[in-house]
Amino acid sequence: MSDRLSVSSGVDMGDAASGLECLPFGVHHDDEGVCLLVRMGPHRILLDCGLADTSPLVRGLKKPARRESSLPADLVLVSHAHPDHAKGLLALHKAFPLLPIYASEVTSKLLPLNWLDQHGEQVAPFCQALPLRSPIEFKDGLVAELFPAGHLPGAVAILLTYTTPERSYRLLYTGDFFLSNSRLVEGLRLEELRGTELDVLIIEGSYGTSRHPHRRSQENQLAERINRAIAEGSSVILPTPTLGLGQELLMLLRSHHHFTGRDLDIWVDGTVAIGCDAYLELLPNLPSSVQNFARHQPLFWDERIRPRVRRIEPKQRPEIGNSCIILTDFTADLRQYCQPNTGSWLTLLPEKTNIKINDEYSLLCPVETYLLAQHSDGPGTTQLIHNLRPQHVIFVHGSPAYLADLTSLEELQNRYHLHSPAAGTLVELPIGETFIQPAAPETNYEGELTELGTVVTITLPDAITADPRWRQFADTGLIEARWQGEELVLRALSQRELINQNSDRFIWSDVDCCGTCRHQRGQRCWNPASPLYNFKVTLEGYCPAFERNSDKSADL
Repeated sequence: MSDRLSVSSGVDMGDAASGLECLPFGVHHDDEGVCLLVRMGPHRILLDCGLADTSPLVRGLKKPARRESSLPADLVLVSHAHPDHAKGLLALHKAFPLLPIYASEVTSKLLPLNWLDQHGEQVAPFCQALPLRSPIEFKDGLVAELFPAGHLPGAVAILLTYTTPERSYRLLYTGDFFLSNSRLVEGLRLEELRGTELDVLIIEGSYGTSRHPHRRSQENQLAERINRAIAEGSSVILPTPTLGLGQELLMLLRSHHHFTGRDLDIWVDGTVAIGCDAYLELLPNLPSSVQNFARHQPLFWDERIRPRVRRIEPKQRPEIGNSCIILTDFTADLRQYCQPNTGSWLTLLPEKTNIKINDEYSLLCPVETYLLAQHSDGPGTTQLIHNLRPQHVIFVHGSPAYLADLTSLEELQNRYHLHSPAAGTLVELPIGETFIQPAAPETNYEGELTELGTVVTITLPDAITADPRWRQFADTGLIEARWQGEELVLRALSQRELINQNSDRFIWSDVDCCGTCRHQRGQRCWNPASPLYNFKVTLEGYCPAFERNSDKSADL
């Protein structure tokens, strides 16, 4: 394989005559951000800087490191303002104030929301704004052009072209992209990039090969769940990042038929509220449908038209409740809202989030997940690749298992040179040379199916347990099966789904079982008179010491 470990100080990428190379400093595995150093001929371009620790970019440079020749790159191009792509930019700028940093106009205005924690320190703007769809020549033969990428206002795909007397080399970095239109952002337009004659595509693989329902279906499912919770007298907490998802949710709640005109309070707290203010400053850059909406009523803050949208003042937090909706920060202590005498609560988290909910909070407030995708799914990812037809595809931004799923697709293996490098692994990108694609890792497992009366048993080899996803899949030992066309899809049932009394999938109220027993908490039996005392129990289980739980709000 053409990927090899870089044993340099982190910025030496070899002889300029060797063509194209990519050295990732971060590829968004686990909690690391995205930061990629690309070399095209003699030019070094840093794509994004989402590193919490920028020392790898500084290490090995001569000191004092303030001359242009001592910079870690010739320039920095930023795809969008989310922290996993931008949080290291301020530290990078402080270390190398002469290093030019560029982004779209909207992104340059949103970037300061990544350093709100500077304790009153005034940070002068340092990111230069670039126009969309306008080629800009930065160095001799090096041209960059930005195309809207969906996902977040201001997010762009970056097309780099390096021209020599012999030929032109083209590399496209998608950043985070989304082909579908969302409430506040139009999706990436394939027709703008089709026919680009790419050599290299650096693309995100956040969802691996997963297939998602249509965007409107996702929205309707979420709105229906919130509507049902409110109808049952519960309040709903929606923790979100500062930018993007929170504002999308707010627009959904304001415009969905379940909520328009409804006597309901929507409270917005923390940096999510600051993000809303930032969006209001960008109104001319938002889709025309959003601008039309704003001509008739305020986009976010509105106490006149129902549902009312209000900010939360700190002193109000312990008093808010009784059938309302709260949007707050991912990092907020959610217990400050779920106070006594404020009614029952439901917390809704986006799928595949890194937010940690402790068991104590889960017992106080049921937690469920929802899908409102902010990135393209597997079919969308492969659709973009097939439309652009590059020689090389580099996958970043996703768990190693999900990226391995993409590099294992036969439809990609047969047509492209695929790479999924770890941080610190140099990827050499020979153009027009013979390249033998290494064998894909084994991802299919052959098993046996046996029918025994009323039971069907599926047996799989134990090699499947070597995948890091197996532990989570097998956590409860329970699965759900459903048909998808002619294929049967198996899905693991998580602890969160099982202990959530209000889950869509499990309604135990009419059944005498552990799920409705007053002694069952946290999926364990706490009745000393029961033979199951102190043992983990399944919710459909039963013992002679069963006593019905009369408190419908109790947690399972």
